[in-house]
Amino acid sequence: MAKRKRLTPANPMFLEPAPETKSAVSAPSRAPIADVAREASATAAAEELARQRDQDRAEGRMVIAVSLSEIRRDYLSRDRIPTVDEEEMAALVESIRARGQQSPVDLVDLYPNRDGARYGLISGWRRCLALERLQAETGEARFGKVLALLRRPSESAEAYVAMIEENEIRVGLSHYERARIVTRAVEAGAYPDEAEALRGLFATASRAKRSKIKSFTAIVRALDGELGFPRALGERQGLALAQALEESPGLARQLTALLRREAPATPEAEAALLRRALAPAKPASAPAPSPAPVTVVRRSSRELALIGADLDESFLKDLEAWIAKRSRKG
Repeated sequence: MAKRKRLTPANPMFLEPAPETKSAVSAPSRAPIADVAREASATAAAEELARQRDQDRAEGRMVIAVSLSEIRRDYLSRDRIPTVDEEEMAALVESIRARGQQSPVDLVDLYPNRDGARYGLISGWRRCLALERLQAETGEARFGKVLALLRRPSESAEAYVAMIEENEIRVGLSHYERARIVTRAVEAGAYPDEAEALRGLFATASRAKRSKIKSFTAIVRALDGELGFPRALGERQGLALAQALEESPGLARQLTALLRREAPATPEAEAALLRRALAPAKPASAPAPSPAPVTVVRRSSRELALIGADLDESFLKDLEAWIAKRSRKG
C-alpha cells in the first residue's frame, strides 16, 4: 500500500506546536481556591491584629505617641500658671533630651473634641511642659509628641487619685481645684456621680473636708472659666459664694457678666469684686418724718403763743437761733 503523504502548511504560523509546548498550553489551569484561602486568612489575621491594637490602645495597654497640640493640658486645672520648680524642670528637660521620655503621661479621650483638643491630660503636666520647651529650643519634631497611655473610665479613677496625691504633696491643691477634679472625673466616666467621686478621690479626707469640696463643685459648675484666679478663692468666701449660688439661680449669670465687664487683673481685685457682689443690699433709707404741725396764736401786738406736740428743747433752740439770725439781719 502506498504511504500517505503528510501535508505541511505553507504558512509557518500554522505549524503544529511541539509536543511539550502543546501540552503546556492545553493543560488546565490550577484552581485558585488555595490562593483565595491564604488571602482570606491573611486578611482576617490583619483585621484581628488591628482590632486587638485598637482595643489595647483604648484600654490603656499600649503606649501611643500623641501630638502636644492635641492635648488639653488645663483639663483638670485652669489656674493661670501651675507651680513650677525651675530647678526640677531643668533636670527633667535634660533627662528627656539625653534619654527621651521614660514614663508615659495619662490621657482621657475627650471625644467629641472639646475646644479643638482630642485628649485631656490627667497626669504628666511637667513632662508635657519639658517637651514643649525642648521643641521650642531645638525645633526637632520628636519633641512635639508625647508618649501616653489612654485611660479607660474604669482605670481613670486610679490615675486621678495618683495625680491628686502627687499634687497635694508637691504643691497643694485649693478647694476649687479639688472640686474641679471631682467634676472632671465624673464627666470622663471614672465615677457615676459626684458623691462617688468625692468618696473615691478623697477617701482619706475627713467628712467635713469632703463637704467643703462638694460646696465648691457648685462654683465650678457655675463659674469655671470665668474666674481669673480660682485657686486664690479662700475657703470662707468660697463657701459663701456656693451658698449664694444655691439660693439664687440667676446669680451665676449676673456674676459672669460682672466678671467679664470688670475683668479684675489680680486675685485681690477679683476677691473684692465678689465681696461687693455678695454683700447684702442695704435697705432703702426711711423718709424723714414730717414735722408735727405748730399753731401760732397772737395774744397781743407784743405776744405770740406756739401750740404743738413737739415743742421740746431742741425746737426751742432752733427757734431762738432763727430769731437771733433774723434780728441780726434787721
